[in-house]
Amino acid sequence: MKACILSDSHDHIPLLDAAVAQAKELGVEAVLHCGDIVAPSTLRCLKKHELPVHFIHGNNSGDLYVLTTMAAQADNQFHYHGMDAGVTLAGKRIFLVHYPHYARAMAATGDWDLVCCGHSHELTIEQVTNAKGGSTPLVNPGTIGGVGRAPATWILADLEAMDFQPQQVPKLIEQGYSELAG
Repeated sequence: MKACILSDSHDHIPLLDAAVAQAKELGVEAVLHCGDIVAPSTLRCLKKHELPVHFIHGNNSGDLYVLTTMAAQADNQFHYHGMDAGVTLAGKRIFLVHYPHYARAMAATGDWDLVCCGHSHELTIEQVTNAKGGSTPLVNPGTIGGVGRAPATWILADLEAMDFQPQQVPKLIEQGYSELAG
C-alpha cells in the first residue's frame, strides 16, 4: 500500500490539491496530513480524490469545531484525530504528530513502525535508534504549502517496503499559485 504523507498546507489549496492528485496518479490509497491545515475548508479540495485522509491539527489549528464536525459526517473520507494519531495502514502502526521533538521521542520508543511529523517546513527522512534495539523511520515531508522559501514537498510512502520517496509539486503549479496569491 502506498500513502501520501504531507504537512503544513497552511490554506494553500492549489498546492495541496496538486500534491494529492499527483499522489493518486502514483497509486496512493491514503493521505496522512501532519497538521497545520488551518481553515477546515482547505480540505474540501480533496473530496474529489476519494481517498481516506487522516489528519491532526498542528499549532495553526484553525477551527477545531468545524474540523471535528467535518470528520463526523456519515460516509466521510476525513478522519480527524486531534493533536496526534495512531493509525494502522497495511498492517503498519503509524504515529502522526506535528512537532519533530515529540516525533523523535515516539520513534525512540520502538512502539511504532513509522512516525511522521511536520512543523519545521524541512523535508527529512531518517532512522531513529529505538529502545527495542532496532530503528524507526522518522519522516517529515516538509511543507506542502510552500511556506516561506521552502518548496512544496510531500512523501510517497510504500508501506510494505517501508520506502520513502520525496516528491515536489511541479514548479509551474507553485509559480501559478504564487501569482494568484499576489
